[in-house]
Amino acid sequence: MFWRSLTVIFLSSIMAVLSWVSPAAALTQLRLSDISYTECPSEIAKGSVTSGGTSMAANCFLVTGKAENATRKTVYDADIFGRIYDANNDPVMQNRTRLGSIPEVPPGVTDFEFRISVAANQPTPLQLKQFKAAGFSAQVRK
Repeated sequence: MFWRSLTVIFLSSIMAVLSWVSPAAALTQLRLSDISYTECPSEIAKGSVTSGGTSMAANCFLVTGKAENATRKTVYDADIFGRIYDANNDPVMQNRTRLGSIPEVPPGVTDFEFRISVAANQPTPLQLKQFKAAGFSAQVRK
């Protein structure tokens, strides 16, 4: 009886997760290129990094690039993954590889950008590595 109940709970959980995405939605990989960064314009550059309730000075950067959708369908809710290191090869986003997202990527090449905050004590230049993205071929239900 216990295993039967556990199986029902497990299958119900899987069904709930799958219901968040349209049944026709497939995960689509996007090729990223021309990844670079610049300092934020002054109007959006103010900020701080918080850790454990402590606030530290931070520098603001905009990461930019191009996402190529080689399919014939628009890709939605594409997550951007990558690693960012400082000049000393120390990670900028500790234990975090999801860095940003692109709401919509039509077929072809689309420019993207997202903002990151980096602790002011981490030296530049930043190193942007292992960037990739994936999204869905249909909109995710919210």
